[in-house]
Order: sequence, then structure tokens, then C-alpha cells
Amino acid sequence: HVEAGTITLIGATTENPSFAVNAALLSRCKVFHLDLLAPGEIAQILRRAVAHDDALRDLEVTDDAIEAIARVAQGDARRSLSMLEAAARHAEATGERRVTAETLEASDETAPLRYDKDGEEHYNVTSAFIKSMRGSDPDASVYWLMRMVDAGEDPLFILRRMVIFASEDVGNADPRALTVVTSADAAFRRLGMPEGLYPLAHATLYLACTAKSNAVGTAFTRARALIEKYGASPVPKKLRNAPTKLMKQDGYGAGYKYAHDFAGGFVPGESYLPDEIGAASLYEPTERGEEARIKARLAAMRASRE
Repeated sequence: HVEAGTITLIGATTENPSFAVNAALLSRCKVFHLDLLAPGEIAQILRRAVAHDDALRDLEVTDDAIEAIARVAQGDARRSLSMLEAAARHAEATGERRVTAETLEASDETAPLRYDKDGEEHYNVTSAFIKSMRGSDPDASVYWLMRMVDAGEDPLFILRRMVIFASEDVGNADPRALTVVTSADAAFRRLGMPEGLYPLAHATLYLACTAKSNAVGTAFTRARALIEKYGASPVPKKLRNAPTKLMKQDGYGAGYKYAHDFAGGFVPGESYLPDEIGAASLYEPTERGEEARIKARLAAMRASRE
């Protein structure tokens, strides 16, 4: 009916339509994006309410009260009006005829943080948290961490993302990072909130400050590309297990060289990939953190195989 024009649908939502509106319906609608109100616009709405609302007209609402509400209302006019009304009720209950910034603070009325566990803001804040750690900014990282925690996000969700980050964005540049995060996870499960916030913040700051490398993800992506190209290539016979006499007679394990019997713990010239693939450099360590040492050793081993 919407597509045929039988029904004209006009709707408003505080959620992102991409998450909150049925995709088939959304494709037939024109979406208008309304930005958050600026603090000055919020202040204008509040002054208009003070001038025209019967419940507020007899009260003196100071500029500092209006500015304080406009600053913390997060661009939401409805929230700002609710905060003003709560402050006015508090003033009347205490026999005051003035609403000041102190009245607002005493009324204990604050705007809830903009956050939705299943909607856009959930993903926005989570993305900002991850990108801040990746960008090695501990200040921004702990800020976004507290935005999530104070908005009611499940700390175990945050810790899962941090475990992923420790391998995806740190990897062998600092192998300790994974231990730090898994220890923080264990500590949080043991402590709960609010004390569990200490290991959570501890691990966040560690991840933000340590060396970074995405070589782990690059390596398994390249390995997967080889599998897609060559399929299930046969395992070289020298690398196969030979638990039976028949397998040994068939050449399983023949020619295998035990790496610990060689200087440096590796076999010069040896290859472990399928024969049809030959040599391939899938893991390319960076020169950051511990990977600098790994890169030097790996270069020497690869040179011996050429």
C-alpha cells in the first residue's frame, strides 16, 4: 500500500532507521536525518518554556541553570525540559523561588547517556573505543570505556572485544597483551562491579599504550587465499604421521628432519608447505615491539630455505 501510494507514511524515531525500521519498508521511504540540537538551541527552547509554561512562569530560572541544562542534555530538547521540570519541582519542595545550577545539581536530575545496546550508538561507541586503542590514545580509550560502562554496557562484551583486539591489533608485537586481557577477564569475573572496573581499565590502558601489529590477521588471510587457490593440497609424505608399519613402507615420514637436531633449532633449506605451493611468505612481522626480533630471526631462516 505504501508503494502504491494508498498510504502516506510519516514517522519519526530517535533510533537509526537502518536498525529500527523494516528493510522492505525503509527502501520505499525517503529518510530525513535530523541532527542533535546545539546547546544554544536547547537554551532557546528552555527560555521559551520558562516564559510560557504556567508551572514555570512564577519561578526565576537563572542563566547558569539554563546553560548547565543545555550543556548536559546531549542535544535532546525533551530531556532538557524534563531536567528543567525536575529542578523546578525541587525548588518548590524546598521553598525556593529560584532555579540555579545548584538547584539542578541538588535535584539529582541528569540526562541518561545516549546509548542503545542493540542500535547505532552501541556500535558507534564500541567502534570509537576500538579505534582509540588502535590509534594508541590511552586518554580517548579510557573515555570511551567509561562511556560504555556508565551507559550500562555488559563489561563481558567489552572484554570479549579486547581479547579480539589483543590478537588482531597487537599480536606478536607484544605477546603479553593477550595474557593481560585474559587475566583482566578472569579478575573481573572474580571481582564483579565496581571493583572489576580496575582490571578492565588496566587492560584498556595497556592495549592502548603497547606496540601494534596486524600481521596475525594478514597471515591467516593469506593462508586462506592459498587454500582457495590450491584446494586441499596433499600433505608432503615427510610430514605425515606413520603410526603403522604399512604407512612407513608407503613412505610416510620418510625424510623428515628433526629440527631440534640442528643448530638454531631449524633445518636449513627445509620446506613444510605442500609441494605444489612451494615457498610462500604468509607471516610478515612488523618492526614494532617484539616483532622486530621475530622479523630478524625469520629473515635468517627464510634465507636458508632459498
